[in-house]
Amino acid sequence: MSDPVGETGPTAVCLGEAMIMFAGDAGGPLEDVESFRRSVGGAECNVAGGLAALGIATSWISRLGDDGFGRHVLRDLQERGVEVGGVEDDPDRPTGLYVKHSMDGRSRMHYYRSGSAASAMDPAFLEQPAVRTRLQSAEVVHTTGITAAISATAAEMLERLAALRDTYGFKLSVDLNWRPALWRDKDPEPLWRLLRAADVVLIGADEAQVFAGTSDPAELRERLGPRSTLVMKNDAHTALVLEPDGRRTEVPALTVEVVEPVGAGDAFAAGFLAGTLQGLPMEQRLRLGHLGAAAVLAVPEDHAAPLDPAVRQTLLNCSDEEWAATQVGPAGVKLP
Repeated sequence: MSDPVGETGPTAVCLGEAMIMFAGDAGGPLEDVESFRRSVGGAECNVAGGLAALGIATSWISRLGDDGFGRHVLRDLQERGVEVGGVEDDPDRPTGLYVKHSMDGRSRMHYYRSGSAASAMDPAFLEQPAVRTRLQSAEVVHTTGITAAISATAAEMLERLAALRDTYGFKLSVDLNWRPALWRDKDPEPLWRLLRAADVVLIGADEAQVFAGTSDPAELRERLGPRSTLVMKNDAHTALVLEPDGRRTEVPALTVEVVEPVGAGDAFAAGFLAGTLQGLPMEQRLRLGHLGAAAVLAVPEDHAAPLDPAVRQTLLNCSDEEWAATQVGPAGVKLP
C-alpha cells in the first residue's frame, strides 16, 4: 500500500473489487472459444474511471493479489486518471477473474473470484492509514451490493464504512447491483441496512422487483427510510430521482444503438455522481448519467471514453425536444 495522498486528497472514493475480464470471441459455447481479449472490470472501478474521466479527483481503494493481473489493474486505472495509493497487495490471495462471452445475442458471465484478495477486506482495512486518509478527504464514497456479497468480512467492512460516514463527513453512495448468485443462501439484511444508511441509492426497476418485491419508486423510497435519495432506472428507459423531501425529477434516456449493455449502469452512476459533486441541477445530473451510459452502450467494453466535452455541454443544456432527437451509436453522436 502506497503512502497517503497529499493535503487535498480525492473528492470521490470508490471501494470494491476489480477483476480481470476475459472477453471471448462471439459465437458458440464457451468450450469452443479459442481467443479472449483482456480488460479490467468491476463495478466500483468502472465508476472510478468514469468519475476521473469527467474531471473528478478520484481514488479507488481495494485489495489485489500481488500478481501480474493485480499490477495490470493498477496500471489500467492509473492510465485512466484514477489514484490507487490506497490499494493493498495480498501475497497469498489472487486477483479475481471473470470471463464474458456472447452466444445467441446474450452475454454470459463466468466468475472466478472465490477466495480473492478483495474478499479478504474487513473493518480493519478501513483503518489502514492510506485508506483512512482518503476516506477523510472524500466528499462522496461509492460502493455496491456486490462488495457486500463477496464475503462476510466485506459486508462487515461496509457497515463500518456507514458508521464512519458522519465522522468523516462524506456522502455515502450505494448502487444495489443485485447479484442473486452471490447472495444464494445468505441473509440480505446487511444489504438493506447499507441501503438505508446511504445518502444516494442507485437501483434498476428490474433488480428492485427481484430484490425488494416491488419496482414502485414511492414504495421503495419509503422502505429506504428518511435519509436516502433514490435514483431509479426503469423499463420505460427513463431515470428518476425521489428526494427525501418528496421532490421528483425524471429524464428519459437517449436513443442508443446498443452494442453491449454491460457497464452502462456504472457509467450512469459515475455521471450522476459527477453532476452531484459539480452542483448541477437534478435534471442535468440525470442527463450526465444518461450520457455516460450511452457512451458505454455503444462499445463492446465495460467502459468508454466520455463524450466530447463540447457535445456533452450542448446536451446538458439543450431543450427536451433536442434531447429526445439525439442519437448515439458506434459512429458517435448524431445531434438534431
